[in-house]
Amino acid sequence: MIRTIYILWLRQIKRYLRSRSRLVGSLGQPLLFLVALGYGFGPVFQKAGQGNYLEFLAPGVIAMSILFTAIFSGIEIIWDKQFGFLKETLVAPVSRFNIMIGRTLGGATVATLQGIIVFFISIAAGFRPANLTLLPVALLIMMLTALLFTAMGTAIASLLEDMQGFQMVMNFLVMPIFFLSGALFPLEGLPGAIDIVASLNPLTYGVDGLRGALTGQIHIGFFNDFAVLFAVTALFMVIGSYLFSKIEI
Repeated sequence: MIRTIYILWLRQIKRYLRSRSRLVGSLGQPLLFLVALGYGFGPVFQKAGQGNYLEFLAPGVIAMSILFTAIFSGIEIIWDKQFGFLKETLVAPVSRFNIMIGRTLGGATVATLQGIIVFFISIAAGFRPANLTLLPVALLIMMLTALLFTAMGTAIASLLEDMQGFQMVMNFLVMPIFFLSGALFPLEGLPGAIDIVASLNPLTYGVDGLRGALTGQIHIGFFNDFAVLFAVTALFMVIGSYLFSKIEI
């Protein structure tokens, strides 16, 4: 069991490290957000009495990078379906649950590494963590967020058969998750409907926890952030495992 999970985890990481174009391309959007929004809206944010916008924005951009990398790792399941690689894996004498866990852990590790890289890019852009002793807390939140959305991507990809269907679902799911998470704007004083949607959005708790650990600005609280992230991650792990076990070969 452990050997199977380890092999699949290592395979996901090797895929990521071998794809240099994927690595470079995935950093373009976070860099654009940090420079264009961080410096573009910075003066407006400061005039509104909210402080340094780059410090506010950086945790949200880190969470965005993790979200995109984690949830799009599900594309690899569809790719493997179409080219027969998944069939070779599923006919092996190992539990499908172990296969799903290994792939999910691998995708989550890649997404966490991506978040760490964006964190250092943020520092190069001018961001400074408020409390270095809380960096392990930030890393834990990044890992939980990555695991949550990798499991979600796996669950969705297990239901679909082609790339086009996955991309359509992601466009209707990923962008609202990101924009309604408080990554780009404060959660205080939101209209009622948006406030309710944001409170139901699991990324909101990842962004809030990251912002609290990196800047000291927290809206919901660490306890609630961790409780929701743990609960929703466990839920999607169960759902993803069930749906993955039902894939027909």
